[in-house]
Amino acid sequence: MPTDTRSHPWMALSAPGAIDAMLAEIGASSVADVFEQIPDDHFRKAPLDLPPALTSEMELRRDLITRLKRNEDCEANLSFLGAGVWQHHVPAIVDEIVGRTEFATNVWGSYQSDHGRNQAWFEFSSQLGALLNLDVVQLPVYSWGCAIGHAMRMAARMTGRSKVLVPHLSDPERLSVIRTYCQPSEMEGSLEVVPVAADPTSGRLDLSDLKSKLGDDVAAVYFENPAYLGTIETGAAEIAKLARAAGAETIVGVDPASLGVMAAPGDYGADIVTGPVQPLGVHMQCGGGAGGFIASRDEERYVRTYNGFLVSIAETQTEGEVGFGLACPHQNSYGMREDGNDWTGNSTYLWAIAGAVYMSLLGPEGFRELGQLIVSRARYATKLLNDVPGVRVVWPDTQFKEFVVNFDDTGQSVAAVNDALRAHGIFGGKDISDEGLNLGQSALYCVTEMHSAADIRRLANTLKEILQ
Repeated sequence: MPTDTRSHPWMALSAPGAIDAMLAEIGASSVADVFEQIPDDHFRKAPLDLPPALTSEMELRRDLITRLKRNEDCEANLSFLGAGVWQHHVPAIVDEIVGRTEFATNVWGSYQSDHGRNQAWFEFSSQLGALLNLDVVQLPVYSWGCAIGHAMRMAARMTGRSKVLVPHLSDPERLSVIRTYCQPSEMEGSLEVVPVAADPTSGRLDLSDLKSKLGDDVAAVYFENPAYLGTIETGAAEIAKLARAAGAETIVGVDPASLGVMAAPGDYGADIVTGPVQPLGVHMQCGGGAGGFIASRDEERYVRTYNGFLVSIAETQTEGEVGFGLACPHQNSYGMREDGNDWTGNSTYLWAIAGAVYMSLLGPEGFRELGQLIVSRARYATKLLNDVPGVRVVWPDTQFKEFVVNFDDTGQSVAAVNDALRAHGIFGGKDISDEGLNLGQSALYCVTEMHSAADIRRLANTLKEILQ
């Protein structure tokens, strides 16, 4: 069978002879030689069953549009999904500003063009720092999970210890990223991830279990407030006190949208704070980083352990004039490659611009109004759902915008309930029944400022209809 020697129209290095030229340049005799360090059992043996290649732009466009039309979105459907990406309102001006070419297309430029971008980044860091009551905020990394992983490695570098404590009731996706950052036990920089039990009556950390696991080998205690399942950690200050007494760092994960109605992590003893950037003016999306931030107190021992970019402000030679620039850039992998504190990885600097615009639009009063609205809508939802026969809200009146709904007494699985809801144009909560949390047939529901009282009544009435 003849080999197709045409170059692929969208792959510049697929032209005939390109691979041979690259192999000759690096001194390898074959492609297999390039990957000889990979064990043979890691390679796929059977070929992928792929459809024939599309050879024209018209065919490609038709194929993509056909596939995309199969998606159902949150514009045409009523969604109660959250768990890491939430449906918040994004003001039109946020899209207008982040779409400007000087932000959207600028990766690195000249000192002159970077000045305005650095100022916008500084505004993001300073405004978020005010919400957190902390003074140092790094530019966003790829995701919240990445931010947690970096923070844990920061704590390990500062303490010289190799164990981190995390809640048993953790998001499995974030936990998977954390474990990746903490590395396998065979690696020199490995950190042991130890779960801390939850109090079954409240979903909060079991302080007695935490005390039993704290020791001189623990680098950090991590918890979220609000937590993955929506619970609010009322004992946050006590957790930080216990960690400090054991010589460990306290790392807190926080939803920035909650900080208009909840205490700032800096107020109850957090040493390092992480969280998602997505609630701050970033649309729901998949296939790309939604952003995660890392923040701390303005102490040299913290600043020297950051792995990414910090933006600072300084006076210039002209009196009354200030300039904005990167601080401590040498200590990351851009400046020192493998000798940096940690690999900087993919970042989401454009979302820092979105966050700066969003936070400046809301201001302190806007964040307070946003938080109060979300809490009131979430409490309204828990009240109505608790009135649906067979449905039970787990740990009611302890949440910010997310809460666990149990369907055990309905005799139906969460999967079946969600299928029925989709037939009515509603996305039900995330199915957490197979996440090993011992919560039975339960789903994690999310309510934000986007949900009206009528939307919540529609959900409750639809559940009554499909469960009768």
